[in-house]
Amino acid sequence: MSKPVVLIAEELSPATIDALGPDFEVRHANGADRAELLPALGDVDAVLVRSATKVDAEALAAAPRLKVVARAGVGLDNVDVKTATQNGVMVVNAPTSNIVSAAELAVGLMLAAARHIAPASAALRNGEWKRSKYTGIELYEKTVGIVGLGRIGVLVAQRLSAFGMKVIAYDPYVQAGRAAQMGVRLVSLDELLVESDFISVHLPKTPETVGLIGKDELDKVKPSLVLVNAARGGIVDEQALYNALREGRVAAAGVDVYAKEPCTDSPLFELDNVVATPHLGASTDEAQEKAGIAVARSVRLALSGELVPDAVNVQGGVIAEDVRPGIPLTEKLGRIFTALAGEVAQQVDVEVRGEITQYDVKVLELAALKGIFADIVEESVSYVNAPLLAAERGVAVRLVTEPESPDHRNLITIRGTLADGSQVSCSGTLIGIAQRERLVEVDGYPVDVEPTEHLAFLRYEDRPGMVGTVGQLLGRAHVNIAGMQVCRDHQGGHALVALSVDDAIPHETLEEIRRAIDAVSVRAVDLSE
Repeated sequence: MSKPVVLIAEELSPATIDALGPDFEVRHANGADRAELLPALGDVDAVLVRSATKVDAEALAAAPRLKVVARAGVGLDNVDVKTATQNGVMVVNAPTSNIVSAAELAVGLMLAAARHIAPASAALRNGEWKRSKYTGIELYEKTVGIVGLGRIGVLVAQRLSAFGMKVIAYDPYVQAGRAAQMGVRLVSLDELLVESDFISVHLPKTPETVGLIGKDELDKVKPSLVLVNAARGGIVDEQALYNALREGRVAAAGVDVYAKEPCTDSPLFELDNVVATPHLGASTDEAQEKAGIAVARSVRLALSGELVPDAVNVQGGVIAEDVRPGIPLTEKLGRIFTALAGEVAQQVDVEVRGEITQYDVKVLELAALKGIFADIVEESVSYVNAPLLAAERGVAVRLVTEPESPDHRNLITIRGTLADGSQVSCSGTLIGIAQRERLVEVDGYPVDVEPTEHLAFLRYEDRPGMVGTVGQLLGRAHVNIAGMQVCRDHQGGHALVALSVDDAIPHETLEEIRRAIDAVSVRAVDLSE
């Protein structure tokens, strides 16, 4: 029998080839050259890429035998995961390969900004000896605010603790007890902005985090603040940061990421109090080697039919055909649950009722966790690392099965208890021969809504005119309503509006709606990715 063919489309560390071993035919191609890449994909079983190779629908169509796309790194911007999934192609990456490198760069930027290392070095090379001009500040006994206490944020917190810094953090999806175990005090974003001498950002880029730190937030900080962003461009508003640095409202900054990349002409580059690097977070020999070895191992597992820990779109193992249609629905329920909760739950129950409970439905618990964490952590969430993410955040998870389902043939519910003792829940089912997805319950309110790409849930005191107000404000924002349902606990009590809309509702419009109807809660969910 011929060996499976693995195409390496970009330069990877020699350790990657060693990790693949002798069981594969290894070929090479220039993935950045489409004319060379597309023909080379014709008979390959796996392709290994970094960031320059675009594995889009065209590339996937050119690879009828392809089983695995492996990205030797963290991001997957250059891989069409949706089309790959539709084609039955597994996508894997190396989600932890660069976390140490990224954490160390953030600390390096912080030190460089605090001690003016870059401009002092440039001045000395220019023949200028300016010791007094570049007097810096110590990190010792200062307060550092970590925005985002995921894996990289935790590593940064640990390293800065060793500098004798007081560490506080903002992350609504981490429990205070878990943070306290690491010696970190959880605070609100406003508290962090006011108290911090240094701030380091470590959040994923989502619609909620874009522009999280803008003019209003920078107006609250100490003028001596040193701000570092080595996470994702756009989380810190670059123009607002530039203005604050020029006006002396922020002392210094370290920046590795930009809203648009590659970036070579930012106004930030004009300032001596900015240390700027070209997205070097993962650019170490060690990170590249770890990434290559990790994806090589994943390819070996995938092509041998075994469970792949770092698969982002396929779960290994045998899954009953009757259970499979519920997997994408359950992931969506998990994402809706997180949006409704607005924080990490202390206890999560994944309840599965009906005929499918005669099969092994453990995969639905994993799918729920994958959805719950998909939009709140910086790394890609897989069916294997999702339970680990829950454990890291102190979330107790339980799978509950019940063969009786009074109202639906099968019903999947995600129910969670929050820190204040309140509960959040959402339920879904599949209907008809086509197994169409339906959202049938939200926080105890019965609904019947298709979980489309863009959803919103508005809760308010039941009174006349509210639905018209919502429709008017959405119309003014040019957002078309695809479906709407209104339900209430009792007349004059609380009402819930469940909306499916054609486009994402702008944040400003959501705030307008909140004020106009005096909403108890307004939650939007984007299921488009």
